[in-house]
Amino acid sequence: QVQLMESGGGLVQIGGSLRLSCTASGDISNLNAMGWYRQAPGKQRALVAHISDGGKTSYGDSVMGRFTISRDNAQNTVYLQMNNLKPEDTAVYYCNAISRSADTVVTVHWGEGTDVTVSS
Repeated sequence: QVQLMESGGGLVQIGGSLRLSCTASGDISNLNAMGWYRQAPGKQRALVAHISDGGKTSYGDSVMGRFTISRDNAQNTVYLQMNNLKPEDTAVYYCNAISRSADTVVTVHWGEGTDVTVSS
């Protein structure tokens, strides 16, 4: 129904920056909120940032002030600008999206993930 494709990951030095992109395709007519999660080695998947279809944002405590989430609805794309990267930011980053066809019909979508490694 909905496919999510992430890009922009890679290896970056401490203090550096990366910009992740996630583009939705397929049946995007009911696309609603989107976000980014990450899973570090030995850790559970955790929220990084979230953005509503109206542009309201929220962030995980560990990235607040360093990361910025945004979206371009015309391109069905959500971005994650990551600045001042730290070793603890090393993880696989997953794009997430929710679509709603009715009040009680919700579908959660996940991308395949993109690796971010912060060197130390």
